[in-house]
Amino acid sequence: MLTRTRAPEVAPAEVDTGLGAARLRDVDKTFAARRRGADPVTAVRGLSLTAGPGEIVAVVGPSGCGKTTLLELVCGLIAPDAGTVDAAPAALMAQRDLLLPWRTAVDNAALALSVAGVERGAARARAAALLRDFGLGGFERARPAELSGGMRQRVAFARTLLSGRTVLCLDEPFAALDALTRQEMQDWLAGALLAQPRTVVLVTHDVEEAIVLADRVLVMSPRPGRVVATLDVAVERPRRRTDPALVALRERALRELRA
Repeated sequence: MLTRTRAPEVAPAEVDTGLGAARLRDVDKTFAARRRGADPVTAVRGLSLTAGPGEIVAVVGPSGCGKTTLLELVCGLIAPDAGTVDAAPAALMAQRDLLLPWRTAVDNAALALSVAGVERGAARARAAALLRDFGLGGFERARPAELSGGMRQRVAFARTLLSGRTVLCLDEPFAALDALTRQEMQDWLAGALLAQPRTVVLVTHDVEEAIVLADRVLVMSPRPGRVVATLDVAVERPRRRTDPALVALRERALRELRA
């Protein structure tokens, strides 16, 4: 079994890194039936996980197992029926980039700052600087329709970072991209998080993506979802997909999912 070469786990409340953390303990969440005569749906039951400060935790599992519900709980968009959720303020990046088509790239990236009351010029300046860091210099005035899928996701990620939240919840951020662009964006995101560390909870159907990006990979059961396996990724960054240790972890994660 591969383990991370780090100190024993410390409760998030005991760590002072300037980064947030997220912890769910024995959480249950049931949704009312959406149509007459249907039964309520229990999305998660007894769900527990911890994402420590600065840690990247990936969550994989079968469709419908409650992965998106998990992110909504961390972000405070829904409340648990039982158990506890203790998380620093979190920002959610959805699968679709949700860029406003009438706004330029820089104004889309600056949206969170504008909503927070930052003066327009200052918000644009901060957003433009981050876009340049993300390789989008020269595209600040482009509309979303003029950008590739990968470029749009970079703008969406810049907007998420500029929210100022120290916990980021990423919900299949690259699922809509073609395979080659998805790999490029995974490598790009790994570099972006090295440059600007955050605590990350990443939900994905792509086991390789989880292994390449995360410090730990959590495998969820079918609905009602709960964590049934944890894989520690003790591979130095930057990571190569052909690294035997990563290949072995990917195969182990797939076995856990099949089980």
